[in-house]
Amino acid sequence: MQRLQDRVAVITGAGSGIGLATARRFAEEGARVVCVDLDEASGSAAAAEVGGLFVKADVTVEADVVRMYQTAFDTYGSVDIAFNNAGISPPEDDSILETGIDAWRRVQEVNLTSVYLCCKHAIPYMRRQGKGSIINTASFVAVMGSATSQISYTASKGGVLAMSRELGVQFAREGIRVNALCPGPVNTPLLQELFAKDPERAQRRLVHIPVGRFAEASEIAAAVAFLASDDASFVTGSEFLVDGGISSAYVTPL
Repeated sequence: MQRLQDRVAVITGAGSGIGLATARRFAEEGARVVCVDLDEASGSAAAAEVGGLFVKADVTVEADVVRMYQTAFDTYGSVDIAFNNAGISPPEDDSILETGIDAWRRVQEVNLTSVYLCCKHAIPYMRRQGKGSIINTASFVAVMGSATSQISYTASKGGVLAMSRELGVQFAREGIRVNALCPGPVNTPLLQELFAKDPERAQRRLVHIPVGRFAEASEIAAAVAFLASDDASFVTGSEFLVDGGISSAYVTPL
């Protein structure tokens, strides 16, 4: 499938996990991929693998965000797709009773403020073109509560969902679609590291997934590719759940 032929896609957090899987999928579908990451080694490797362009940027810094879109436009002539995916989930972010204000603020900056900045500076390019697709990585925790809380992460993803919904409505008649991707737990290095330290914590989550496993990053990338493509031309302002049925479950299969 070549649904994204010659479209220019900017992916933040492209060096690993969902971002890397999406860079691969976008390239397979014909896109010109701009891989943005703070880690120069992984970001450069991702760009080299998909024949794309690497831009080192801290997405919490507005000047860096401005520069990354300008670089994409100057190199390829448009900004058609923005996958605002960069995020963190540090161990310091825990129960509200344990999470300090510095940890709270850091997660909000990376997970929510960066999405605000990326949308703010991608949309003008798309308005001039009269078209574009923005996909913001939220999470299934934006629509569900958890007794094993990561309070700032959860709040940040709820903010991403609400912001995406509003932008999807605001710019719908200008040809710009904005959707919130809400993945369930994904088998990424971040999750593996978290659960390797606490297998009981992993099992406590796994039991709630009707399909009985965590998602693979490639499965989430397939959903992103759909949202980026014209196959999703009537999809905007949505909470696009790719969660293995978690958000629909009361009692899961044995």
